[in-house]
Amino acid sequence: MKKEIVLRVLKEADFIIENNSTIREVAKVFGVSKSTVHFDLKFRLFVANKSMWEKVRKVLENNLEQRHIRGGIATREKYKKLKK
Repeated sequence: MKKEIVLRVLKEADFIIENNSTIREVAKVFGVSKSTVHFDLKFRLFVANKSMWEKVRKVLENNLEQRHIRGGIATREKYKKLKK
């Protein structure tokens, strides 16, 4: 792996661990696609730093468990705005 890619992957991992953020938020901050971030954090990080990969995996699993709740909240807010 190129050095620039490894550095980006480690920065993304630090960001997601510190901010407990989603893949979409990481993609916006680093200016790459969600697919790239997903590939970086699922596969490249495993090769680069396995202990950090474990921490990121926990954050991503937590986000997956909460996804349906955030979607429901967003839908409720959408219809509140439409009602006004």
